[in-house]
Amino acid sequence: MRHRLLRGLLAAALGAAVLLVPDAPAARAAGASGAGCDPLAPTECLLPFPNDWYTRSDPSTGTGRRVSFGATALPPTATGRNIDPTAWNRSDGFSPGSTLIAHVPGLDPAATGAAPLTGIGRSLAPDAPVVLLDTKTGERWPYWAEPDSNATDPARRALLIHPARNFRDGHHYAVALRNLKDGAGRTIPAAAPFAAVAGKPLPAGHPLRARQHRLRPALKALRRAGVRSEGLYLAWDFTVASTRSLTGDLFTIRDDAFRRLGGRPPAFDITDVTDFTPGQDPRIAREVTGRISVPGYLDRPGGPPGSVLHRGPDGLPRRLPGSTVLATFRCEIPRSAFRTPSHPALYGHGLLGRRAEVGAGNVKAMAAEYNFTFCATDWIGMAEEDVPAVLGALADPNLFPAVPERSEQGMLNALLLARALIHTDGLTTDAAFRDANGRPLVDIRHGIGYDGNSQGGILGGALLAASPDIRRGVLGVTGMNYGLLLNRSVDFAPFQQVLDLSYPDKLRQQIVLQLFQMVWDRGETNAYANHLTSRHQVLMHIAYGDHQVANAAADVEARTIGARLVAPALAPGRSPDTVPYWGIRTVARDQLPYRGSAMTVWDSGTPTPPTTNTPPAGPDYGHDPHSDPRNSPAARQQKATFLTTGRVINVCGTTPCTAAPTS
Repeated sequence: MRHRLLRGLLAAALGAAVLLVPDAPAARAAGASGAGCDPLAPTECLLPFPNDWYTRSDPSTGTGRRVSFGATALPPTATGRNIDPTAWNRSDGFSPGSTLIAHVPGLDPAATGAAPLTGIGRSLAPDAPVVLLDTKTGERWPYWAEPDSNATDPARRALLIHPARNFRDGHHYAVALRNLKDGAGRTIPAAAPFAAVAGKPLPAGHPLRARQHRLRPALKALRRAGVRSEGLYLAWDFTVASTRSLTGDLFTIRDDAFRRLGGRPPAFDITDVTDFTPGQDPRIAREVTGRISVPGYLDRPGGPPGSVLHRGPDGLPRRLPGSTVLATFRCEIPRSAFRTPSHPALYGHGLLGRRAEVGAGNVKAMAAEYNFTFCATDWIGMAEEDVPAVLGALADPNLFPAVPERSEQGMLNALLLARALIHTDGLTTDAAFRDANGRPLVDIRHGIGYDGNSQGGILGGALLAASPDIRRGVLGVTGMNYGLLLNRSVDFAPFQQVLDLSYPDKLRQQIVLQLFQMVWDRGETNAYANHLTSRHQVLMHIAYGDHQVANAAADVEARTIGARLVAPALAPGRSPDTVPYWGIRTVARDQLPYRGSAMTVWDSGTPTPPTTNTPPAGPDYGHDPHSDPRNSPAARQQKATFLTTGRVINVCGTTPCTAAPTS
């Protein structure tokens, strides 16, 4: 059903994209670089990316800088539609998960010796050809580098450099590319603009003098770290957005909404109660649906798809006067709750789905086996009703801020659902949550947990970071950073068709994906990961070879949040990596139970995923294990114990964890 819906909506969006009327005479030609673009990279405006050339001084921000894209700097669509940079220019730096993009004609990364995904440790070698340097601490930053395997024109193939763990909020980084080689092993010389800037002081009036002045501190920092100017192909610098800039929107609406509650539960009404006989459902005794009233912070009453945050004169989100969003929820109460009050938990649904997923077989199984009442509401912004808005945003990035900003309202809806579920005067006071004798079916004395899968894992980390009530969460088949995930996911294939229409040039397309991520950060885990486990415990469940959520993105998340890998994770020889799970500390089976954040890998025997930025599509990659962990009884046991006690237990003996393939 979901796939049929997406196909229908996709067909409509494709038609709309073809009919878009240009509002400019023509799109900027691929390869054109205009006024305000960095003169170091004339191939394409915004390269290299991210880049402090596109920021300005601003002492009022957390970093002292502000993104300052010009009116025509962002890549126009194929129809010539220019992109308003306002949403991007609110940031005081770039995404902590930014993929660095450069264009190096003729580059052969293998001949150059650039660290690949399978050899991340090489990125820190003294002679590594790519150097990422935290100029504040002097620390070299780990990464992997790869050519864009999706490029259709070798002459415009991007070099992509991915941080192996997120950059630190608010820090400044210098980048150096040196001793680069072509396929014949010949050194690629620096382009003339960079050679001039990196050379002797330029005279007053020289067109590159200002660029030389701006780059001087980065070159100085690189020299202090042992990176000499000789052999440099290119160097630049960038600033990562501050924590306040990354999390401020969500935390502002959260704080305002909870202040309005004044210690009371959110207003709610129950719309339906359905009791099942054991013959109808042997696991779930009662299903409850209802609505929570949530202050509306979107710019249209009720916050329909396509809405963005309503902002005050200071640029911060403000409640739209009189606006209320009615968050519809669904709860599944197990039969066991009628014997012993159940554990409350929120459930987070998958990609562009809906709350009905809380009624899936694996969720019902965990509810029945471990006495959980799971409640869910739609992740508006990334829910089924948002599919047209998402497709429209890929056709016209002017519309893209609606995706993460409506998602933030969706997170607020979930936060208030959690509060309603565990407040002493909340949902459990209603007869729908009590038995025939008036006894509560939910035990609210010990807080509330979270369990989300796929998109519910990707967005779930942000929900945990913002929640004053949830202390522990399971992020199933998860990752973070859509800018890294999309190229590697089979789920993106239908959406890719829309992006190909609006941005047919693949080099420009990579820039657009990273621009999306700059505003997407605020609506998913990527912006919150650096501080997620300071107050919360997280258990990550990963399906090895996942076709939908790339393992590479999960590994970056684990490194960033400090999750320990439950070892052994894979059978010997299973991983193609020189050092499997490089940079992720382990917790051995004999050290379990473990109190802390952890990652368990579940292996269904699926072939190893590609080591390129492509999805594991086609018969060579076998069964998609994406749904296998949640359907494993052992995985459910580990999740339930973690949510109720905070302990990560051993459920796999002395061998790597395996999960039976599900149809």
